[in-house]
Formats: sequence, structure tokens, C-alpha cells
Amino acid sequence: MKFLDQAKIYVKSGDGGDGVVAFRREKYIEFGGPDGGNGGRGGDIIFEAVDNLNTLIDFRYTQHFRARKGGNGAGSDRTGAAAETVVIKVPIGTQIFDEDRETMLGDLDVAGKRLLLCRGGDGGRGNAHFKTSTNRAPRRADKGWPGEERWVWLRLKLIADVGLVGLPNAGKSTFLSTVSAARPKIADYPFTTLHPQLGVVRLSVTEEFVIADIPGLIEGAHEGSGLGDRFLGHVERCAVLLHLIDGTAETEGVVDAWRTIRHELREYGGGLADKPEIIVLNKIDALLPEEIEERVTALEQASGHKIMTMSSVAHMHVDTVLRRLQDYVTRDRAEKAEQHKAETPET
Repeated sequence: MKFLDQAKIYVKSGDGGDGVVAFRREKYIEFGGPDGGNGGRGGDIIFEAVDNLNTLIDFRYTQHFRARKGGNGAGSDRTGAAAETVVIKVPIGTQIFDEDRETMLGDLDVAGKRLLLCRGGDGGRGNAHFKTSTNRAPRRADKGWPGEERWVWLRLKLIADVGLVGLPNAGKSTFLSTVSAARPKIADYPFTTLHPQLGVVRLSVTEEFVIADIPGLIEGAHEGSGLGDRFLGHVERCAVLLHLIDGTAETEGVVDAWRTIRHELREYGGGLADKPEIIVLNKIDALLPEEIEERVTALEQASGHKIMTMSSVAHMHVDTVLRRLQDYVTRDRAEKAEQHKAETPET
């Protein structure tokens, strides 16, 4: 299945049904009076987050969604049938923006969360509604109210606990395939991941977290170089960033790689530069001990953080890195649970 994280669609709720002009006609009843019913309500447009979708590819082929019009009223004071609601199912983490792509209308970040985007039009009044003591035979009925319509942008931000960042060929896809059941493309020649990948890491029966691997960043990504920095949106919700650095580069190149990614994170915004970051020197199986020490020292002086080392291919220190990530994820979940508890009013 092809990954698609943005789509533009058209939605329109149903118009209300029309009211009718009708009079009671029965034998031996000379003045039956007006009995025209009201029109039915038009169908609503609702978005719902579901947990069995992970891409917006369906909206590439179906881009128009229209709800039905409400039924017209009828005689004998019969109200028209209300139209069915159209429920558009989207992946968890989908954000809905107005046509200007800046005004966010909703953020469906929890399974089952719904957003009523377009409300169906009300039905028109039948002539029975306009009966008064001075106007006993009104011949007026209203048309149904029109529904709402608009173009909206859907943007998917993957729900993950850990975000993998780094330059292309830093070993992100290899790490993801080593610690999870995900199978991203891996080869013995330089290339970069083209689409975000998700992998679930299980350390124990009760400990697990989700890792998001995004395409590698290059210098000038925020200006559109390479694949750009749009995919960084998929790690905005992460608790911690895992920054992998290719240890086979020269010492100056290792430091430059760290600075390049940090610069791109700051330019992107979204609070990514302020997220906790674990810096890992990768591919140490190809380095001598003195080379590892030299590169780690240079990185620690440049970043001011303690640097971890690892080799995904040789499975060196991978468990140590995963345990460190789990500690961050567990702490973040506890803080969110406390925040949710504080915001939820007691009943």
C-alpha cells in the first residue's frame, strides 16, 4: 500500500427537505384545514478516527463526499425523513485544515474521536406551521435550508513514541528492522527512505513503544532541498527523538552531521528542537576503539550531551539504547496521564 499523508477533498452536507402545501380532504369534513408537513433534515458530514488505517491513499481516488437531501414533507402532517449521516473514516493522527492550509478545524488523535464538520440543512416548514387564527388556510411552505460545503485538507501525523532523525544513510532503517518487525528497504548502496515507516518495539510483556522512521534530512531541507522537511510532522507527537549519526564519517563530518540536523529541526519549528534528544553514534562495528573515543568526545563537546554508541548490524549496545528510549516514553506517558487526570472534571 502506498503511503500518502496529505489529501484535499470536497465535502457537502445535505440540503433540508422542502415543506409542502396540503389540506385535509375527507368526506363530511368541509373545512379540514392545512396539514402540510415539514421537510426532513439533510445529512451531516462527520470525520471519525479509526485504528485500522495508516494512510490517506483512499482519498486520492475518492475526493468528493456529499450527504443526501432530507425528504420532503407530505400531507397529514407527515414530516420528511432525515437523511443519513456520512461518516468519513480517517487514520488516527489526522488533522483537518481549512482550504488555506493554516486554519486547523480538528485534530483526530484518539481512536473513536469524531468531528462534525458540515451540518445538514434544516427542513422547510409546511403550511400547517403557518396556520393562525386569522390565516386559517395558508398557502405558504418553505424550501429546505441548504447544507454546508467546503474544501478541506487532510494531513496525517503518525502516532509514534520515538522519532528517528538523521542524515540519509545514518542507519535508521537498519535500526528499525533490527528492533521491530518492520521491513523497510535496506541495501548495500547509498539511498534514502522515501516514505515514513512505523515499527513496534517490545521490551517485555508490559513495555512497548512505537518508532517512526522518516526520510533522511539534508542541509537546506527547510528550503525544499532533497525531500524537504514535511515528513518531520510525523515526529511532532513523539516523546523523544533518537538522532542517529554515521560513525564511519570523519570526526568533523560527524559533528557537522549533528549540527545540520539540529539546524533543520529549529527551522522547522513545531517544538521539535525542544524535545528530548538521544544522540547515538552508529556503525561502531566499523571503527577502532580510539576512533570511537575521538568521535564521541567531539560530539559531546559540540552538543553538551552524553553520547551513546551502537551498531545495529552487529547488535552492539542496541538493548541499552532501547532501554533508554523506554525510560523516556514511560515518563512521558505518566506525565500525560497526570495532565489528563487534572483536566478531567470529577463527577
